[in-house]
Amino acid sequence: QVTLWLKKIYGDMPVPVYEVNERTVDILHEVMECNEERDKDVLLLIEDMKDQAKKFEAEAKYWQDVLEESLGLSLGSLSQEATMALNDLVESAMALEVEDTSLASFYSAINYMSSELFKTKSKNQEMELKMVTLTRKLISALLMEKQLDEDIKKIEESQKAETAKAESRSKNLRFLEAKSEDLKIRIKAAQEKLIATGLDQSLTHEALVKSSLELAALRKEIEPLKKEVKSYHDLPPSIALARVMVEEAKKEL
Repeated sequence: QVTLWLKKIYGDMPVPVYEVNERTVDILHEVMECNEERDKDVLLLIEDMKDQAKKFEAEAKYWQDVLEESLGLSLGSLSQEATMALNDLVESAMALEVEDTSLASFYSAINYMSSELFKTKSKNQEMELKMVTLTRKLISALLMEKQLDEDIKKIEESQKAETAKAESRSKNLRFLEAKSEDLKIRIKAAQEKLIATGLDQSLTHEALVKSSLELAALRKEIEPLKKEVKSYHDLPPSIALARVMVEEAKKEL
């Protein structure tokens, strides 16, 4: 069914190549059914329009016969001016969509068209105001977008500069780490060499640092002892003189 429908749609033209599977066939079948239903609706509408046209033609023929029999009026008997006026009257009635050509119908139709025209003008003015507002908002948005683009470019450039600095620092750090490792290796090798030549272990850097720390700790321990000893410096060297000085101090007290 789908293949026949596609051939009918494209006629003499080749049917485009498509992947044939269950999903594509189902979709095309659904489209085919919608198309056929639409065609049926169009055919019914065409038939209805044909019926209405026949009715209008029959009604026009009836009134034409009435005019010719009752008043003796026909297209051939009318003057050129009358024919033009009649055509203008018919075109105006069709344009205004009136049921008849009476003045009341024309006036009502004209008033209605004037009211619609006023409404249309009002809507146009509203649309123009909305358009102006939207244009301003659009310009503002475009300017903001441009500013954002510039800010993004600045940030990207700043990030590139920071990245370059970070890479440079990272390279320097790696260089210093490698240099430090190299120096450690050299120092260790030099120490081993010195030890091999008979260097006293107490003269190495680690031993000297340890001795310095021990010396500082001993100095802190000796400090209160020095203060205590200082208080005895004013005493005489003889015990007898010391007793005399103690007695004098008691008398003064």
